[in-house]
Amino acid sequence: QVQLVESGGGLVQPGGSLRLSCAASGSIFSVAAMAWYRQAPGKSREVVAVITSALRTNYADSVKDRFTISRDNAKNTVYLQMMSLKPEDTAVYYCFVNLADSRTRLWNEYWGQGTQVTVSS
Repeated sequence: QVQLVESGGGLVQPGGSLRLSCAASGSIFSVAAMAWYRQAPGKSREVVAVITSALRTNYADSVKDRFTISRDNAKNTVYLQMMSLKPEDTAVYYCFVNLADSRTRLWNEYWGQGTQVTVSS
């Protein structure tokens, strides 16, 4: 069984910073891509940033040069450092992990529970 636990959301003023974390635990054999998505009220879920096992990164245009995704493979953890936050960054942020279960060696996609980020003065 695999679990993803997110942390780090909250309320921040425009221009502020937050760091999100997402730790995967359980029966993990191997981890491939890790990513962050977000969903604002009344909008579809959108990808924010992706990091591959080779540490290649990709970002949504709206967050380039402000957000940084990173990972710690030893801890099976992915991070999202968010700088210069704007009100339009307000959303529930979800982590996503593609990993192989150590019991079955089958690859599956897993989602975190979501963490609220609110940017407001």
